[in-house]
Amino acid sequence: MVTRFGVSLEQDLLEALDAFVQDNSYANRSQAIRALIEKNIVEKKWLCNSHVAGAIVMVYDPWKNDIASNILKIQQSNTQFILSTQRFFKEKNRCLEVIAVEGTAQQLTRFSDEILSQKGMIHGKLIMSRID
Repeated sequence: MVTRFGVSLEQDLLEALDAFVQDNSYANRSQAIRALIEKNIVEKKWLCNSHVAGAIVMVYDPWKNDIASNILKIQQSNTQFILSTQRFFKEKNRCLEVIAVEGTAQQLTRFSDEILSQKGMIHGKLIMSRID
């Protein structure tokens, strides 16, 4: 069930909302507001250390600093959180790796921080969502 209600915003905040709608390709303001509220709820659950699932997405140069073997060692020490792993070699010196994970927000944050802090990491991010 959807409930309609009115919202009053200052002009600059309304313009920021419209820019957010456009930048993120939402169909309308309602979708954007729902997404922002949901994001806030999920982040609050992370702080409460709720059970979550997500993905660690990273790009790295597999030939630098033994990063590939270091990442593998970290994964082997944290198998209880790993659902699956995919690795794609995009260019000679670029590897895209996605690790599907499940656990408490605190556990997954620690696990991803350990991986993403490896020397040679080009970019990485942990994405989590509530599953309860």
